[in-house]
Amino acid sequence: MTLGLINANPVVHERRERLVHMDHIPSDSDDVLDALDVFDSIRDIRDPEHPYSLEQLSVLSEESITVNEKLGTIQITFTPTVQHCSMAAVIGLCLRVKLMQCFPPHFKVDIKVSPGSLANEEAVNKQLNDKERIAAALENPNLRQLVDECLYSNELYSY
Repeated sequence: MTLGLINANPVVHERRERLVHMDHIPSDSDDVLDALDVFDSIRDIRDPEHPYSLEQLSVLSEESITVNEKLGTIQITFTPTVQHCSMAAVIGLCLRVKLMQCFPPHFKVDIKVSPGSLANEEAVNKQLNDKERIAAALENPNLRQLVDECLYSNELYSY
């Protein structure tokens, strides 16, 4: 057992295969962004404390993502594995950075913790959607390194 982990024994789920919606078969003229596209881009982000993806820990799912292409919005609601998760802000920052890298800047991204899933959810939600706080966090070399490790981890262990 590793000392210092908030959730030393998380429940790990199987990684689902990518689902293809029958009403969303891409063509050359169809560049509509949907929740499945967003989910595919963030599903493999590694949890900051564990060698598992956010999908494997059920921190996020396709159902927790809403995309409105007309309004240019992406909304993500994620659920930390424990109510007193100290890494919720880091997880949200990872989600934001990955979305900034994958999608055009005209999309307004709103990231929130699932209602009732975190003791300090209001403070974390405010932090995750404040541009100045996000910029400041990304200027911190230690935090940036942690985010990069979560985003670019080459190996996700499946044990």
